Amino acid sequence: MKAIVKILTLFTSLLPAFANAQTNAKQANTQQKESMTYPATKQENISDNYFGTTVNDPYRWLEDDRSEATKGWVVAQNTVTQNYLSQIPFRKAIKERLTRLMNYEKFSQPFKEGGYTYFYRNSGLQNQSLLYRQKDGAEAEVFLDPNTFSKDATTSLADISFSKDGSLVAYQLSTGGSDWTNVVVMKAADKSIIGDTLTDIKFSGIAWQGNEGFYYSTYDKPAQGSQLSGKTEHHKLYFHKLGTAQKDDQLIFGGEITPRRYIGAGLTEDERYLIISAAKSTSGNELYLKDLSVPNSAIVTVVDNFDQNNNIVTNVGSKLYIYTSLNARNGRIITVDAANPKPENWKELIKETENVLNPSTAGGKLFANYIKDAVSMVQQYDMEGKLEHEIQLPEIGTAIGFSGKKDDKELFYTFTSYVYPPTIFKYDIAAGKSEVYKKPGVDFDPTLYESKQVFYKSKDGTKIPMIITYKKGLKLNAKNPTVLYGYGGFNISLTPAFSTSVVVLLEQGGVYAVANLRGGGEYGEKWHTAGTKMKKQNVFDDFIAAAEYLVKRKYTSKDYLAISGGSNGGLLVGAVMAQRPELFKVAMPAVGVMDMLRYHKFTAGAGWAYDYGTSEDSKEMFAYLYKYSPVHALKSGVAYPATLVTTADHDDRVVPAHSFKFAATLQKQQAGNAPVLIRIETNAGHGAGKPTDKAIEEVADRWAFMLYNMGLSYQ
Repeated sequence: MKAIVKILTLFTSLLPAFANAQTNAKQANTQQKESMTYPATKQENISDNYFGTTVNDPYRWLEDDRSEATKGWVVAQNTVTQNYLSQIPFRKAIKERLTRLMNYEKFSQPFKEGGYTYFYRNSGLQNQSLLYRQKDGAEAEVFLDPNTFSKDATTSLADISFSKDGSLVAYQLSTGGSDWTNVVVMKAADKSIIGDTLTDIKFSGIAWQGNEGFYYSTYDKPAQGSQLSGKTEHHKLYFHKLGTAQKDDQLIFGGEITPRRYIGAGLTEDERYLIISAAKSTSGNELYLKDLSVPNSAIVTVVDNFDQNNNIVTNVGSKLYIYTSLNARNGRIITVDAANPKPENWKELIKETENVLNPSTAGGKLFANYIKDAVSMVQQYDMEGKLEHEIQLPEIGTAIGFSGKKDDKELFYTFTSYVYPPTIFKYDIAAGKSEVYKKPGVDFDPTLYESKQVFYKSKDGTKIPMIITYKKGLKLNAKNPTVLYGYGGFNISLTPAFSTSVVVLLEQGGVYAVANLRGGGEYGEKWHTAGTKMKKQNVFDDFIAAAEYLVKRKYTSKDYLAISGGSNGGLLVGAVMAQRPELFKVAMPAVGVMDMLRYHKFTAGAGWAYDYGTSEDSKEMFAYLYKYSPVHALKSGVAYPATLVTTADHDDRVVPAHSFKFAATLQKQQAGNAPVLIRIETNAGHGAGKPTDKAIEEVADRWAFMLYNMGLSYQ
């Protein structure tokens, strides 16, 4: 779920300001909506009994992504959607502006491997960024070009990992945006392939052990049914020895003996210790350790429960530095000797504060990256826990990076905000000084805009932060087209990030608001759990209160207010538009979790139960989910907002059946003239790895739809 937050934040909204042609646009739009005819969606007599309550599920046949009937339905819905969008007169102009905005050189933070400096670069509109390498000031050369992996650039580079000496590299390929990947191994020097490609890898990093081989994690592919939507149960950690067949890989952890839903592995930089993290859900993990310097050593338990989050940050010899939220819900760093690593032997090094901690290490230092009221604050400590520097950031925003090897003298980090394009800084670790390394050339003047953080009260009186971004001199006249974005789940924090999509909105005098809802991680685990299971309504109340704040303060009104969110944020939009349909003009749920009674029956959905609970847990949990589940909360005779549902046929995280069933139900229940459309991207997944051209087209379609249904014209 987490990956979609960063992707979808880039595709938030584009709203032009109102123009003299506004009345004509409204009239044309009304005629368009009244004449719409949706594809017929058959209903079947299927139902389930939950603790004595019968729940009908007439569109369950849409869960079968392999059937010809479902494929035909997708084609028919896309035809109606594209016919509608093609008649919007300014759709092309929005796409052209987006294309110009996206056409600037982009770089990633550089990283060093085997005497080379590697970095990703996109010349502007390339569908996939290229991986370059450079040595000793020589001219950079292309190391990998993902645009050559497939004819339509829908095969992407999902991850890459180098051996410690940099001579070997393993990279993962995702086809059509799927979470299932293949792993290719090659020599870095001449890029010659070593051995066979490993297949059917999912939710895995690559952890090299010398040049002998590497650790990876995966599931058994579903034996029956669809491989895209089939349920995945037990993660397994394997060791692949170079030169051997994948079928002979050694099972290290997981499977039937130690069944866990998520298993990850890494090695300390000195490769002395193998670190294993195991979890049953998306929050809380066990922690294990294996001393690789001792032949045939046993796997040792560090933390034996799933109550909190734990991770080994680094080590100095046998001294481990561990991040934990055990007895510190905002996180702290402790030390312990690897010989006796249990919690009773832990010694506190960096104490918990009122701010949420995300630690990293580089140059023999510890970097404490805190979230303070949803923005970054970064401090540098020595290995004894002494504060050395507080990194001076350009303004209020988000700083990421601050990681590297122990002998590094400098590191790189990226800073961004809603009005600050992502800029790479080089940081001198000893001096504690930053300087600009790479500044993007995006066509945007940040001095014309501002972001303001406000705090508003939710239904129960809880204070919620929200950042509102707009052009300086904005008039609070209730007529500003406004997009409210949210997520509110899985301990994910929405911190400020620049988006070329939002630029189009800001250029036209629009307002972009991001609410930091409960369920997220902005204020630690307490904030997270306040939006989970039978407290999930808090998240929806927080979002509704944000909308009411914007209306009350006359940033906008219900005629110019749109809501947007993806994945868990798609659930948010679906639930809120069902509860308060009169409050919003437009709703745009993307790749959302819409059927809360059956989400746990697909892919890794059962792992989300920590946040949601399941319909099988208890009568009370079923009733709670049934009440807000977007597919089930829609009622006939209600006028819902103009809705554009977006999903993709290869989404094997939140399967597209969620969006299919929601769209079919909403089309049937809609009482007003506002359109209900679904845009189904083909050969794409949950969001990661989407080619630039597909991303631009989707964003342009979404915001053209939104603008058109507000009765506005693009200028």
